[in-house]
Amino acid sequence: MNETHGDTIMRVENLAVHFPMGGGLFGGQRRWLHAVDGVDLELKRGECLGLVGESGCGKSTLALSLLGLQAPTRGRIILDGHDVSGSAGKDRKDRARFAQMVFQDPYSSLNPRQTVRTTLEAPLRLHGVTSRSEIDDRIADVLKHVGLRTDQAERFPHEFSGGQRQRIGIARALILRPKIIILDEPVSALDVSIRAQIINLLLELKETLGLSYVMISHDLGVVEHMSDRVAVMYLGRIVETGGWETIFTNPQHPYTRALIAAIPDPFSRTTGVKITGEIPNPLNPPTGCGFHPRCPEARDICRIPPAPLLEAIAEDHLVRCRRVGEFA
Repeated sequence: MNETHGDTIMRVENLAVHFPMGGGLFGGQRRWLHAVDGVDLELKRGECLGLVGESGCGKSTLALSLLGLQAPTRGRIILDGHDVSGSAGKDRKDRARFAQMVFQDPYSSLNPRQTVRTTLEAPLRLHGVTSRSEIDDRIADVLKHVGLRTDQAERFPHEFSGGQRQRIGIARALILRPKIIILDEPVSALDVSIRAQIINLLLELKETLGLSYVMISHDLGVVEHMSDRVAVMYLGRIVETGGWETIFTNPQHPYTRALIAAIPDPFSRTTGVKITGEIPNPLNPPTGCGFHPRCPEARDICRIPPAPLLEAIAEDHLVRCRRVGEFA
């Protein structure tokens, strides 16, 4: 990838999503689960930003916030110059036309009782497209884009393979002609033989339709193939961002190094150590650097609060680590 892209289409500033835990009818102290804890991100027009990290690090909660499906506790989301952090009503519908999502599981994300046509028609009618000829044209056009025939619109989900169902999911995300697509593990539920087809389709659509992607994944092989830039997330925070080549050839955060070292590749590109242990409980996060309980490079300074800041070490390369620069 590593292409030059234009201006910023989405900016996230100090975004946090905290969930209250406890303190119900029978009392008890209320505690807060910090699912997302002060995220700053930028998505350039026409690029794919890979968002990576282990399960439970906050990636999906962040994605729901970007779509307006989860209200943030604080922070701002700016889409194409417009602050949509508190969108409601018409603004929420405008956001839906601007940003859509492709879900992980092509089996559970489609209504088994609805034909493909009904699935694609519903969002059009919700957003004011009522002309039968326009609806038919839009459905035919989007099915062509994802490699399906127009006559297949009359079928039900069970009549399709997993790869075809994911194509329908992509068509549903495209039907409102959004500018941003959030891809939530878009190929992880598919057979290996089908994954390359869907990845190539997504890359083709990005170029032909001028889309911008945020791709959530724990599969760094897919991220390396699709992404222009990469953001690494751990315990609700971004710990490293940079161009894909920088991240994969010169990772500076120990967590990023460990993720890359875990890629099944006999010709490993780093000397990182594989991660041990579990992600700490976000109800009781570690002091200082959140990664220090699992970090093979941790020192006493890493345990001292506050948490390290996300700081630039080169152009478009930011790292959250007090020992940055010490790793060859």
